[in-house]
Amino acid sequence: MNREVHVRFCESARGRFPRATRLREREHVKFTWVHAEKANWPVAVLCDALWVSRSGYYSWISRPESARVKEDRRLGVLVQAAHKKGRGNYGSPRIHEELAANGTHIGRNRVIRIMRDHGLKGRVKKRFVRTTDSDHDQPVADNLLGQNFEATAPNLVWVGDVTYLRTPQGWLYLAVLIDLFSRAVVGWALSTTNDRWLALQALDMAVMRRAPEPGLIHHTDRGSPYASHDYQQALEDRGLICSMSRKGDCYDNAVAESWFASFKTELGERFESHANAQRLIFEHIEVYYNQLRRHSKLDYLSPRDFERRAAA
Repeated sequence: MNREVHVRFCESARGRFPRATRLREREHVKFTWVHAEKANWPVAVLCDALWVSRSGYYSWISRPESARVKEDRRLGVLVQAAHKKGRGNYGSPRIHEELAANGTHIGRNRVIRIMRDHGLKGRVKKRFVRTTDSDHDQPVADNLLGQNFEATAPNLVWVGDVTYLRTPQGWLYLAVLIDLFSRAVVGWALSTTNDRWLALQALDMAVMRRAPEPGLIHHTDRGSPYASHDYQQALEDRGLICSMSRKGDCYDNAVAESWFASFKTELGERFESHANAQRLIFEHIEVYYNQLRRHSKLDYLSPRDFERRAAA
């Protein structure tokens, strides 16, 4: 190995190991890596790259594992399984809760360290993007929430919005309605056109599933689909009370906006085709999000489990 390649290799190898790890733990991780890579590189080169001694490595491989190292290896398997269950989205808080729910009680800092040692990270939520067309002459409703996004029981307040998705065949639009109590998606619809019929499909699904009592507050932005005569008539026929955000204030509908930001972070906003988008979105909402995904707002329960606990 010439010197230039050696230097690049050393810099790359050293970058794998954070300085915050305690010395003994850092040496263990480095020696483990040397052991795994010795079939590809000479031990002397690997040790030189990581600033550890060959004698230390050979002493390490002959030394019996400590109880802590064995436990870290066991916990590493559990942490990786929790991260995989969360589809690569979970950071340390959700993984910590996932482990606790399955009977493994360890400190959050230990979870952070094990995730770092295994190169695991949660996905960072994207900033939400507005898609509202509020430039219309249709009547709009007052804002009844005033950015108070709390509900004491299911089917008291729903919030809704629409976002766009990309495919090679053109745009798709996704409309959702979310129950503020459990953050469950109670209704959703997908279409190539962002119009009142898309919004009505999501509303019909939500009403069919939840059968809300008259008086439920239905909050959205001022978009033309929600302000249309057909949509307003559908709300009135079902006894639902319309509420709308103030013009240009995205924080008035922050829960729906935040849901789309998380959705696009976790599932993406580009799909292979319309059929591919339909399949993946159905699975994400109905199987993963509503049933399994731990929500920080819900004491790290899924929407389904949060509603079950409340009902019990």
